[in-house]
Amino acid sequence: MTRCTRALLLVLALFMTAAGCGLAAPGGSDAEPKVTILGPWTDEQELQFKDVLNGFGIPYTYQGTAATREVLLAEVQAGNPPDIAILPGIGELVEYAAEGRLRSLRGLYEPTEYGKPWRPGAEGVADHLWMPLKADLKSIVWYRKGEAPQPHPAPLTSWCMGMGDDGASGWPGSDWIEDLILQRMGPVLYERWATGDLDWTDDRVIAAWTTWAGMLAQDPDVAGRMLLADHRGPVGGHGLLLGGGCDLEHQGSFARAFYGDRSGEATFDDSAPLLPGGGYTVRAHEVSADFAALFGEGGQARELIRRLASRDAQEEWGRKGGVFSPNAAVPPKKGAVDKEVSRRFTDPRVPLCLDASDVMPAAVRDAFYEAVLLTMAHPAEPVRPRLTDIQKVQNAQAENTHRLTGVCGRPQ
Repeated sequence: MTRCTRALLLVLALFMTAAGCGLAAPGGSDAEPKVTILGPWTDEQELQFKDVLNGFGIPYTYQGTAATREVLLAEVQAGNPPDIAILPGIGELVEYAAEGRLRSLRGLYEPTEYGKPWRPGAEGVADHLWMPLKADLKSIVWYRKGEAPQPHPAPLTSWCMGMGDDGASGWPGSDWIEDLILQRMGPVLYERWATGDLDWTDDRVIAAWTTWAGMLAQDPDVAGRMLLADHRGPVGGHGLLLGGGCDLEHQGSFARAFYGDRSGEATFDDSAPLLPGGGYTVRAHEVSADFAALFGEGGQARELIRRLASRDAQEEWGRKGGVFSPNAAVPPKKGAVDKEVSRRFTDPRVPLCLDASDVMPAAVRDAFYEAVLLTMAHPAEPVRPRLTDIQKVQNAQAENTHRLTGVCGRPQ
């Protein structure tokens, strides 16, 4: 993906947002100040999130977009950031914190309710500058109920896969590589790699990436179609798994939302035995979170974050939206699939590791996604040159990077 292409995608994202994507302002008059919120949820998920917000009685404006990172950057550069920004990861938030743009969240939530890895820190940056509002389990594979896969790797043609996304095409492929590195190398080396302490050109990283490329090379034409497909499936459909001719989908717990009214037909299992080059045993579970940060200084914005972080709001959102809370005080939901997700979130024997691309500096993350897309387009080509290019980007960022800590850890 060229710089021009990325610039065009950003312009389109900003245009869509400016056109009124996901705006709502319940309560209050037009002259009354409203808390401005930027978040990643649109469509049905946006409505569910707003339903929770509406119960607080705090006037707000919500701006929902899949391009949260790009929109936030544009608004910050324009001198008009939202009061609250919610991002799928903290790589950018660390950079904003280093620039002194974030306000402390101390006193707005109970830190003891969030164990590892939900409260990662960063070297040289103050604590309590972000908090997770919503969590997702990765390192899983979805399949149709009654059609459990064999406990060994499946061919490429069995997999549902799509690289397309409104905000950052290529991230679904990064999840594959991250999971492979995690299950092959374990959480200690995974954390070193995710935080820039292990080179992209390390032989173990190259081996994991080559394993994924080898699966794609089984059928380059199929890989090419996956490159162009949307990870959510056709518009108005039931996702890739239930709406297509594939049998397995390596996506996080959020994928259930794509299945719509047929979500009850799908279930999941751990990904480790099914990954290419395996089967592997489960060494850890990759997870992701949407982190809230405070850019504004108003008391209403602080109160809104306090309400969102409360056990009652987290539990209500879980009921209405089917989402999972990283807050240990929130009781598990009762559905069979929900119980299995919650069990993995809370099993003290198995570490949890944050999504690696979400904790990387923005430039490194973008280079990662670009290399994923190039690998899908040309799976038979050697991967080392692509990883060398990412390493060059990482080296260029080294002096300005505040390395994250606590990316992996055992649940409390």
